[in-house]
Amino acid sequence: MRPIIDVVISGWGSYIPIYRLPVEEIARVWGASSDHFKRDLLIDEKAVAGLDEDVATISVEAAKNALLRAKINPEEIGAIFVGTESKPYAVKPTGTIVAEAIGASKKILAADFEFACKAGTECLQCCIALVGSNMIKYGMAIGADIAEGAPSDPLEYSAGSGGTAIIVASRNQEREPVALLEGSTSFVSDTPDFWRRPKKDYPSHAEAFTGDPAYFRHVISATKLLMEELSLRPSDFKYVVFHQPNGKFPIRAARILGFKKEQIEPGLIVPYVGNLYSGSSLTGFSAILDLAMPGDRILLTSYGSGAGSDAFSFIVENGILAKRDNAPKVFDYIKHKKIIDYALYCKLRRKI
Repeated sequence: MRPIIDVVISGWGSYIPIYRLPVEEIARVWGASSDHFKRDLLIDEKAVAGLDEDVATISVEAAKNALLRAKINPEEIGAIFVGTESKPYAVKPTGTIVAEAIGASKKILAADFEFACKAGTECLQCCIALVGSNMIKYGMAIGADIAEGAPSDPLEYSAGSGGTAIIVASRNQEREPVALLEGSTSFVSDTPDFWRRPKKDYPSHAEAFTGDPAYFRHVISATKLLMEELSLRPSDFKYVVFHQPNGKFPIRAARILGFKKEQIEPGLIVPYVGNLYSGSSLTGFSAILDLAMPGDRILLTSYGSGAGSDAFSFIVENGILAKRDNAPKVFDYIKHKKIIDYALYCKLRRKI
């Protein structure tokens, strides 16, 4: 899929809470071993939202950082979409909260999107379409979550908190484009690997389906479709970012598709912050934009349980150099941390 008008990234920004819970601490409480998560799944710790943090506050912070880089008037934004599976209100959009907080115009599209962990890239697809059809000047796509896992469940070891905002515009109006969209594809099916019923605090998952036929089928299919449509090969990309439910899956997907270790590793953030769910692939992409140089081609492929994947190809442009240092980088947030114990984690996440 390609928009009629060339669409570029104008700005990007992320936010990750300061608190970190090591997997050893979770294992200690439940009398388990952390070896599987550290050695096999490559997860060392996860980011935990504070008492005064939720998807709305995380989205606002990420949006402010994206605006610092885009250097635009927030009143020029025509759409703000928030992709999440842990929004603070069951019936009230988070997008309107973000719009109000950043000073956007009242004449704006705002909504929350759901598609498990690919909700953030779903928002990005829609913003690209609106900008690419000349219906709006700027669109902001956000992926954010304060992911939860039931006590002692494998998800509790990996489910982290954080998010990223991406602002897109048409090439014609952006003076300092960050990256040009070459094209995108989507691939979906009804694969019940992960779900949460109404009024349930924690999600359920079918572990046998999580890798195959869920994650790998969709990530690999969407990526192959994209490369076929654009006549590209793995060697044409400098960096590759896949959804990161753990550290093992994206590395394996990269290997199956023919990508090298050095292409996937720079955007691998899950060992430090856990699975950010709707913010996972976008935050990995943000980490790549923090270091990419003009001319680099970046592949971004998300995955959402239920199931589906969106794949994008971007070529980095010169504008990235003038904007990169205008806001904190992903690894600035990763390095700025406070280790907590399980008791404080329970308090912060209101488990007690």
